[in-house]
Amino acid sequence: MATNDLNDGFWGYRRNNGDVGIRNRVAVLAVTDSVNGVVRHLAQLVRQTLPLAVWYGRGQFGDDDTIFRRTQVGLASNPNIAAVLVVGLERVTTQQVADGIAKTGKPVAMISVQDVGGTIEALAQGMRLLMPLVQDASAVRPERIPLSELILGVECGGTDTTSGIASNPALGWVADRVVDAGGRVYLSETSEWMGAEHILAKRTKDPKVSEAIAAAVRRIEDDAIARGVDIRGANPVPDNIRGGITTIEEKSLGAIIKGGTTPICGLLAYATKPAGKGLFLMDTAAPAAESMTGLSAGGAQIIIFTTGQMNIMGCPVSPTMKITGNPRTAKRLADNVDVDVSKMLEGETVAQAGRRVFDAMLSTASGRLTRSETLGDEEIAISRTQPTV
Repeated sequence: MATNDLNDGFWGYRRNNGDVGIRNRVAVLAVTDSVNGVVRHLAQLVRQTLPLAVWYGRGQFGDDDTIFRRTQVGLASNPNIAAVLVVGLERVTTQQVADGIAKTGKPVAMISVQDVGGTIEALAQGMRLLMPLVQDASAVRPERIPLSELILGVECGGTDTTSGIASNPALGWVADRVVDAGGRVYLSETSEWMGAEHILAKRTKDPKVSEAIAAAVRRIEDDAIARGVDIRGANPVPDNIRGGITTIEEKSLGAIIKGGTTPICGLLAYATKPAGKGLFLMDTAAPAAESMTGLSAGGAQIIIFTTGQMNIMGCPVSPTMKITGNPRTAKRLADNVDVDVSKMLEGETVAQAGRRVFDAMLSTASGRLTRSETLGDEEIAISRTQPTV
């Protein structure tokens, strides 16, 4: 792979609202899980479309309903999406979601299955609505974009001892380069700050942000205790222990390295976007699908996912690169690995490995498909806190 200048940008798609995408797909978004079948059928019938099926969406109240709708709108308005067809069962909620997307400047159309007369008619009308959206998107040409307009989400899973000494430091080096260039980086997975939250809190100049970080970790622990779980005692989980991790503090100290070393500019709620540039924390659940869904709905164009023992999950909206520092994983699960940084265990420096990840990131941002994109290992999962009523 060719080496890029650190000031190099990437080839992206400029949207009418000024945002920049690194993919140019037309999304077919399900408002609730009751129309997932229609959404998937439409994506099979019309080329260059991306099905965004969801689970739940009905019988949710309070914060869960707010988070669900905010995340749907965020995913559909991600700059990687050129336009959206919103598919719902009934008109009222479908219109609300479509209106939320339209406010972001994204071209949007909608269908209510009940209104059009059932599945077959919804497929026929959906195809007619999708055709001009796809054709218009196909006419958009990529242009050279500066690194300052990149939004990078950083994620980890299947953590082992190599994560903290190889893949996470290499990704942290990349995160610093993106922030230094004027871009944004999102670091998520709140429970994986536990034991290291005091370090993160010291990296912001705003006392309110420091307290918010500590409060977010306390909330996670209090919620677990209320359900009879000692989250500090339950972590690290069995696969982490098999990988050589001994304490939650060890796991967290290794995990936060992937966000780099720059000052923390703020703490974002799940699936929200900041006004400024720099490094931001996002308050998300730890499971990969939920965390990456939040990052993507917050505008991340690309996600880099470090893994010691391998988590194959990717995000359908934001291309997801897999990085490992474990030589056995790199060999055994080579089909899922985008960048192998295990040479760090033999003396390769953080900067050398980080540079290889950086070059792969720019290549991905310019259109090269990741392993998870190629294999279809992608899923959406929107976080929820309460039972469905």
